[in-house]
Amino acid sequence: MLALGFCQIEGKMGNAKSRSGQNACSQFLPEERAEIDRLFDALSSGKHSSNTPHRSFSLQALQSHIGEALPPEMVTRLYDGMQRVNLTGTAKGPSEGVSQEQFTVSMSHLLKGNSEEKSLIILKMISATEGPVKAREVLKFTEDLVGSVVHVLDHRQQLRGWTQKKAPGCPPRVQVLAAQLFSEMKLQEGEKLLGPQQLDCDCDRAMIEDWVFRTPHVAMFLSVVIHRGFLLLCSSLNLSALLPERLVDQGREFESILDVLSVIYLNSHLPREQRHRWHLLFSSELHGHSFAQLCGLITQRGPCVMLLEDHDGHVFGGFASCSWEVKPQFQGDDRCFLFSISPSMAVYTCTGYNDHYMYLNHRQQTIPNGLGMGGQHNYFGLWIDVDFGKGHSKAKPTCTTYNSPQLSAKENFRFEKLEVWAVGDPPESQLAKSKKSILDVDPEAQILLESCGRSCHSQGLREVPEDDE
Repeated sequence: MLALGFCQIEGKMGNAKSRSGQNACSQFLPEERAEIDRLFDALSSGKHSSNTPHRSFSLQALQSHIGEALPPEMVTRLYDGMQRVNLTGTAKGPSEGVSQEQFTVSMSHLLKGNSEEKSLIILKMISATEGPVKAREVLKFTEDLVGSVVHVLDHRQQLRGWTQKKAPGCPPRVQVLAAQLFSEMKLQEGEKLLGPQQLDCDCDRAMIEDWVFRTPHVAMFLSVVIHRGFLLLCSSLNLSALLPERLVDQGREFESILDVLSVIYLNSHLPREQRHRWHLLFSSELHGHSFAQLCGLITQRGPCVMLLEDHDGHVFGGFASCSWEVKPQFQGDDRCFLFSISPSMAVYTCTGYNDHYMYLNHRQQTIPNGLGMGGQHNYFGLWIDVDFGKGHSKAKPTCTTYNSPQLSAKENFRFEKLEVWAVGDPPESQLAKSKKSILDVDPEAQILLESCGRSCHSQGLREVPEDDE
């Protein structure tokens, strides 16, 4: 039987609704309030419910309901955050459980609250004390939160085609992304918390609130944990904006350099209309170590993410906001950026110093042949040489176009793995191009065929489509 939510009950026996409870109710639509009530009813009516005069649920009840959908440490954090919400101003015993009002207020703050309300619950998820918490405690909370997102998406089978590499202990990318999010925390003087020596610094409510306000991943990850972990209000979570659909042609087996967390991080920096789908255009693993093949597969394909892993394990790349074209001039616009994934995650956007966003050239004698982003000829922020497998990342002290540091372990690096992903929907020019013969798209192929003594039997039997590019 559906429990009547406290939102619908006038004060009885002298207990009126709290102002916090009223505000929490106003955040939800009637059907949402009913779903929250149903979940509380399930949690509080089971064998693990608290034996108290007022209905509530215990940690064991929450653990039993969630099962293996979330890591145990995150379930405990969520329970502690809800149980520590003090709506009356009076002390309550540690064994009283989570009341319906505490539950609804917590859901309201975490799912629909502002940064102030979210920071209130986050602090209670971190510590039982009312005062500031240590920076290292915030970092550990962030690691637990990031790890929980991957865990719940994997458990619910909602990785959208991406794979999560299994590793003993805490996966390195969890720590890398958590460190990136934590690095956005600022001290009261405006300085960022950088370096292990600052992990003992105090972080008060104002700092946490500012961090949540400026770091949208924190609120986004909390909502994923609640929606998918609790299976609550799932229709309001749009996973395509968080994690794009992964498309690889012909169903070929392929393990990307990227994992789920690095895709989520990069995807959040793309234009919103390009976040729902990533389509593999080129992989050195599938298509070979050929610069000509790279050029043939990535040109005129719309915005792309390119990344590689050098021989020292550094993973980095760039976002090209426009279609690649083979030509001797720089191209692109100020939406382009460079990025690093390993050993640290960071995105480097345009400085406005110059317009050297993208460069792709092939078979020229007087200017460099290769693919570059940022900087200048022979001194690119990221360069892939026509001699495939070689490149450089030169930045002393930073790249003029993107303000990026040296992305590779060595200034001149070697690599074997390179990938290019088209993002968003394919451009109209690509749809038209797909209807053309390979001989129309690549005149060199026709010349090569004729030089081998092979004739074009279809020539004259078909019409060549007009080039609408």
